[in-house]
Amino acid sequence: MKIAVAAEAAPARTLAPILEKLEAECLGLSHGPGAADILKPFCSHIYPIGSSRGNPLQKRSRTHIAYLVAGDTLKAVKALKGKNIDLLLSCGNAGDVRKGISAANILRIPVLHLEQDIYNPIEMIAFAGQITAPSSRYKKYLEDNYLLKNIENIGGYPLASYINQMTLKHPQDVKNTYQMDDFILLALGGDLKGSDIPGLIKTMELLEKPVLIVPFRFNSLQVRKMVQSSLIKVVDGFVDLPSLMGSCQAMVYGAGMGITLEAGVLEVPSIKIKGFHHEHSSVDLARDLGIPVVDIEDIPSALSNLNKPQSKNLVKDAEVAIDKFINLLYNFKSEDTSKSGWAAFNKIWKARSKFR
Repeated sequence: MKIAVAAEAAPARTLAPILEKLEAECLGLSHGPGAADILKPFCSHIYPIGSSRGNPLQKRSRTHIAYLVAGDTLKAVKALKGKNIDLLLSCGNAGDVRKGISAANILRIPVLHLEQDIYNPIEMIAFAGQITAPSSRYKKYLEDNYLLKNIENIGGYPLASYINQMTLKHPQDVKNTYQMDDFILLALGGDLKGSDIPGLIKTMELLEKPVLIVPFRFNSLQVRKMVQSSLIKVVDGFVDLPSLMGSCQAMVYGAGMGITLEAGVLEVPSIKIKGFHHEHSSVDLARDLGIPVVDIEDIPSALSNLNKPQSKNLVKDAEVAIDKFINLLYNFKSEDTSKSGWAAFNKIWKARSKFR
């Protein structure tokens, strides 16, 4: 069996424990920084198919975005063409899924998609042959709200297994690197808009405590210009976020499922910012784990009474989900599946407007 994987860094981490157990030749389509490094141990060849989302503080026109997507889809088609791929795996709700599934459909390659975002899936999963959900509740939600077909409940989040196997740096080494003790980690991710950042930084400055900001989807220079306090540092470039999480006093984050699972598995006292994704599976999971989900102005009060998340059965369920997903993959028959099609595509497209 020969499979292809289209992934950004976060989906690559989700798929890694699955790829580790697979007995199949794998080709990687890496999207954005970091994905190739994660896919490398499992793939015979890796082809870059473009970049992840840009800086939210600097808007791109829809025409420009469409141009980039078309170009990257062509890269994916060229990478897959003539390689005798039996199945494409995708995961997440960003450009890697859109471009990977588009290329696979052009080349008539079946698609198996691992869905975790639930409330905000990407529209192209309407053209996947099969989709997995992490629970029966979410399976029903996807069917009822987006008219999606061929959904299988795998009962967990495979990413939790990957997180559980990570080797973290010693906390003192991390503190020495950044010259910060007992700091609060602030992660700026995809649940935040550019307009949220100035007010968020002012709120963190009111704490009068050391804060280390990881900008992620925001330009570090632009974020640094907003900082007035000498207690706050903004990091540049790639960071080992799990090691930072394991070394901080507490974490405040405006991001989705990936960091929520990391906080849960690593049991990091955390606060999730509501952001603009009021309905999201990561919000559900945060609340299940006991992670407060609050508005920016309520961060100080939430920090004063913060406990470690209750990780429950995250890792155990992840191992079950991995085995179920692999079983689906080995037994996948494209003739037994039918794509959800344009009705589902339009439903998701309209629903995604509230997340923009």
